[in-house]
Amino acid sequence: MANDTKLHLAVVGGGPGGYAAAFLAADLGINVTLIDREQNPGGVCLYRGCIPSKALLHVAKVVDESRHAKAWGIEFGEPRIDLERLRSFKHGVVTKLTAGLGQIAKLRKVRYLQGEAGFENPSTLRVRREGGGEESVTFDRIILATGSRPAAIPALRLASPRMLDSTSALDLEDLPRTLLVVGGGYIGLELGMVYAALGSRVSVVEMTAGLLPGADRDLVLPLQKRLEKIFDVILLNTTVAALREESSGIHVSFEGKDVREREKIFDKVLVSVGRRPNSEISGLERTQVRVGQRGFIEVNQQLRTADPSIYAIGDLVGEPMLAHKASHEGRTAVEHIAGHKVAFEPNAIPAVVFTDPEIAWTGITETQAQKDGREIRVAKFPWAASGRATTLDRSEGMTKLILDPTSERILGVGIVGAGAGELIAEGTLAIEMGAVAKDLALTIHPHPTLSETLMQSAEVFFGTSTDLYRPRR
Repeated sequence: MANDTKLHLAVVGGGPGGYAAAFLAADLGINVTLIDREQNPGGVCLYRGCIPSKALLHVAKVVDESRHAKAWGIEFGEPRIDLERLRSFKHGVVTKLTAGLGQIAKLRKVRYLQGEAGFENPSTLRVRREGGGEESVTFDRIILATGSRPAAIPALRLASPRMLDSTSALDLEDLPRTLLVVGGGYIGLELGMVYAALGSRVSVVEMTAGLLPGADRDLVLPLQKRLEKIFDVILLNTTVAALREESSGIHVSFEGKDVREREKIFDKVLVSVGRRPNSEISGLERTQVRVGQRGFIEVNQQLRTADPSIYAIGDLVGEPMLAHKASHEGRTAVEHIAGHKVAFEPNAIPAVVFTDPEIAWTGITETQAQKDGREIRVAKFPWAASGRATTLDRSEGMTKLILDPTSERILGVGIVGAGAGELIAEGTLAIEMGAVAKDLALTIHPHPTLSETLMQSAEVFFGTSTDLYRPRR
């Protein structure tokens, strides 16, 4: 089937899952039509998510380091923020990457339609073209990759330009003097750090007992200590009871047993309480596709829906809602369509919070193991004992291993610290390869690097770390 050029695949959604699927299918000799609302492929990730937010986080880090450099004997003075040029930089990054994907689509002879697709029947789409007109697209197989959008809380809906979500917050229309971030998850904290670095006074309200719910508390602690210094206030176990707009800003009422100031006015409010799948696809009811109660489309390990000609990937099919998961799911779906024996069954999917310090984890977390009642052993290496972390003046980090107590197999890895997102891939590879702690301990790592902390955490497990002193019992 891989060489059958008569096979026609339609892909709806041009994000990291959709374009990865479309490009691989083209490489396998399949005729491909890729449909998306944007001028070029890229999806939310490139246009309004991962890429622009990381560009701004890089700028925020530079601003923060320029202020911190005084402690090293270098003084730059207070940074001056040119918001227009900053927006231009961010826009340039997005344009370069999305235009590049558009060119790659042409080189691969992927037919790209800019528009919105809906089902006429299980084998035909009706595409409303951007700029006018409609077109029918008949296909043999289709991959739905329509992604997700910011979730909304009905009680917090307020029609005002002072209300932001994760998309509008990236536009940087202006810098509010005060900003309230509703939600202590990764998106809210990342954007909160950007605005704080650029000069806004940022407050965060989180309804649970801790930031980044679900992440291990020992990984979150160094980040929370840093955020307590750069944010105005962090309100935990607190909810927003009501919002109303006044001439001076958004009047917010808080509820919670530890709340001291129950009412406050903010220039702007960013609501960041997660994302929901874009499964309300026109005409989907004309197919056999099943949608679960949370709005996720139900698929099997080959990403096939209950309708044999329809596949779905990415945010559309469930947690974790991560671009790299979507890309791998897209490849799996295409390989199955091409007749290969495949299944999407990873042992580990890495997650990264691009705050400063970064937090990353992969495989089983300590929190999840405790919840499941699973017996594990944990080995931790503090970055205070890392030469490289000390030279960076960022010794607040930590690397931890989650291990099976009997086989000593690596089940999970957690890292908090500068560049944690760049380090976590080694942990993911170790899990996928079925590595044990001894494999990591015996792998020679370059010195001085932060990557050494993975090896050193394994040495801690065996009690052979030369960089830490542990008295014998």
